[in-house]
Amino acid sequence: MHHTRKAHSGATPARYAATALLTVTSALLAGCERGSSSGTDATATGRSGCPEAHAEARTAVGRAERTDVPWNGPTTGPEAVTGRTLVYVAQTMTNPGVAGAAEGVREAARVIGWNVRVIDGGGTPAGIQAAMSEAVTLRPSGIVIGGFDPNATAQQIARAERADIPLIGWHAVAAPGPSRRPALFTNVTTQVEEVARISAQWVISTSNGDAGVVIFTDASIPFAKNKSDLIREELATCAGVDLLAHENIPISDASSRTPREVSSLLSRFQGRWTYSVAINDLYFADAAPAFRAAGKDGSGPPFNIGAGDGDPSAFQRVNSGQYQAATVPEPLSLQGWQIVDEFNRAFSDRPASGYVAPVHISTADNSDGATSWDPTGYREGYRKIWGR
Repeated sequence: MHHTRKAHSGATPARYAATALLTVTSALLAGCERGSSSGTDATATGRSGCPEAHAEARTAVGRAERTDVPWNGPTTGPEAVTGRTLVYVAQTMTNPGVAGAAEGVREAARVIGWNVRVIDGGGTPAGIQAAMSEAVTLRPSGIVIGGFDPNATAQQIARAERADIPLIGWHAVAAPGPSRRPALFTNVTTQVEEVARISAQWVISTSNGDAGVVIFTDASIPFAKNKSDLIREELATCAGVDLLAHENIPISDASSRTPREVSSLLSRFQGRWTYSVAINDLYFADAAPAFRAAGKDGSGPPFNIGAGDGDPSAFQRVNSGQYQAATVPEPLSLQGWQIVDEFNRAFSDRPASGYVAPVHISTADNSDGATSWDPTGYREGYRKIWGR
């Protein structure tokens, strides 16, 4: 099918990088599927449209695009514990998602009256292990696992456990909430199932259930592969969506391979390719030169959505209509405040809050030119709990 129409209002270019977990894990895990492209059987989806799935998707997307959602996080908890020190071990501070969460931790710590030290792992396994070793040696009140797989620092994690230092992850494991193995008081992240589903529903909604889609993923990373598989499953609920290709490009190779693969896909599918979903926004940064060379308009088609962190560069592409129409951002500052609140609960011998931020879709129509997703109400909510 050939599409030339623009995306609907509310889904045209708009506004948050799990590159954190993804980048390091790709270096640490043996590559299962090192890089490939799979076309899909067109008979699996057909072209008859999907009224029920489309109606459901429109409702879900409309809800996710709202920016006036009131604070739905915890309203009760322990008052602020005093005199604590946190160490934030960062996968790499060059990653906008990791850095954004760290800044949120710093901001919240100033309010509650704690000290924070950030140690940069530099994005390499050796660097992260050294950073974790230093963190444990400092004997802080708590350590943040900032965007990397705790299993890569198993020895340091064991040392922290023996020293009774609570650990809280940001994008450290696949699911939010407490973790036994590895031992985390809690892990702060959105639900990957919700992120995957809303990304696919955005395609179904904005295309009126009539789209030719390419998915970009890194199949060497189980977390990323699971996300793209979930996206694929949700797209399959709409008979009018053709999944043209499930493109496997390792994140470590994305800058060199994505332009070449995109050029090949444009040649292969031409006007049939109208939408894209990527497990991380960075693919569209790397795809832009190939789209531009092919004479594609920055505002689409194809209309592209990143099921990633929503880093500032993604917002810039969305807001300026440069080869990305939407992103599903993480509320990085909010998550930093949540990390501090979770530590306060741990220090007070209280259970984790169980809070998971709802998914949000940022577009040019609802971002107001912002370069991050920063919902309202959480600062006031946490201050009230802490008595600050």
